[in-house]
Amino acid sequence: MMPMFPREIPRDQIAKYERSFLLRLYEEMFRIREFEERVRFLFLEGAMPGTIHQCQGQEATAVGVCQALNEDDYLTSTHRPHGHALAKGLTPLEILLELFGSIEGCCKGKGGSMHIGNMAKGMPPAIAIVGGNIPVAAGMALALKMQKRPQIVACFFGDGATSEGAFHEAVNMAAIWNLPVVFCCENNLYGASTHVSKITRLPSLRQRATAYGIEALTVDGNNVLAVYEMARTAAVKCRAGEGPVFLELITYRLTGHSRRDPCLYMPKEERAAWAAMDPLLRLREALLDRGEVTVSELEAVELAVKQAIEQAVEIARKAPPPTLDDLETDVYAKSEVGI
Repeated sequence: MMPMFPREIPRDQIAKYERSFLLRLYEEMFRIREFEERVRFLFLEGAMPGTIHQCQGQEATAVGVCQALNEDDYLTSTHRPHGHALAKGLTPLEILLELFGSIEGCCKGKGGSMHIGNMAKGMPPAIAIVGGNIPVAAGMALALKMQKRPQIVACFFGDGATSEGAFHEAVNMAAIWNLPVVFCCENNLYGASTHVSKITRLPSLRQRATAYGIEALTVDGNNVLAVYEMARTAAVKCRAGEGPVFLELITYRLTGHSRRDPCLYMPKEERAAWAAMDPLLRLREALLDRGEVTVSELEAVELAVKQAIEQAVEIARKAPPPTLDDLETDVYAKSEVGI
C-alpha cells in the first residue's frame, strides 16, 4: 500500500502553531528516533539482553497523541513501547537502565524492552501480548469514570491487534459505558510480516470500531500536527463524557518487526515511498519552509539530544544489576524453598 496522504504538511496547518511548540514536537520526535537508533546498535553489539521491537518511522503517532494528553492522563502500550514511553515523559536514562537489566531501571530490571512503564508518569508497564493492553485501558477508563476523575486513557495498539477478541470485547464495553478512552491504532500496514489487506476485507480499520457505535477517524499518522489535532479533539470528547474515540493512525515502520527482521516482505517501491513520508523529515522541511527556524537551530536541538542520550548510555552501562534477593520483591507470594 502506497501513502494515501499528501507529502507536504500544509502551510496553513503549521501556521496555526507557535514556533516553540513546533520545535518541541521536533525535539520529541528526534529524541525517539535517536534513542531507537542508539539502542539498535547496542543490541547489535550484544551489550543488552532480550530483544527489541522498535518504532523508527512512527514517531509522530506517539508524540502527537501524548502532546494532546494532560500530565496526569494515562497511557497503555504494546511490545513496541519505547516511543510511547519517551513521549509520555519517561527519560532515556530510566528506559536504558531497564534495557540493560539494572535494578535502577523504570521497572527495576524486571520488565525489559517490551514492558517499559512508570506508574508515577501515568504509564503502567507495557503489555507484550498483542491486544492485551486494550481491555486494561478500558478497565482503567471505567475506574476513572466511576471515581468521577477527569483523566482519560490513551491506548496504543497495532493493526494486527484489531483481529484479537480482546479488542472487540474492550471496544464494545467502552462504547456501551461511554468510557473516557482514546483507542490509538497505529496502522503500519503489517502485523509482523502479514499485510493488513490479508486480514480484513474492510477498506479501513476504523470500520471495526464504528461497528460498535463510536466515532472513528482515519488520520495521517506521519503528520504530527494532524495526529495532535485529532487526539486533542478526541481527548475533549472523552473528558466531556462523549467517548470513546477510535483513531486509525496510518503510518509505516522503517525498521523490522523485531531486531532480526530484514523486512524482505516489504516491496522496495513501497519502502521508498514511505521513507519519503518520514515524519521527522516532513516536519523539518515544513519548519524550514515557514522561515522562522534555521538549519543551525535544528542541528543544535539534534546535538543536544544526541549528547544527552550518549550520557545516559554511559551511566546505564555501569548501573548495578538486580541481586538474588530482588527475585522476591514485587511479587504476591514468596517461596518457602531456599534458592
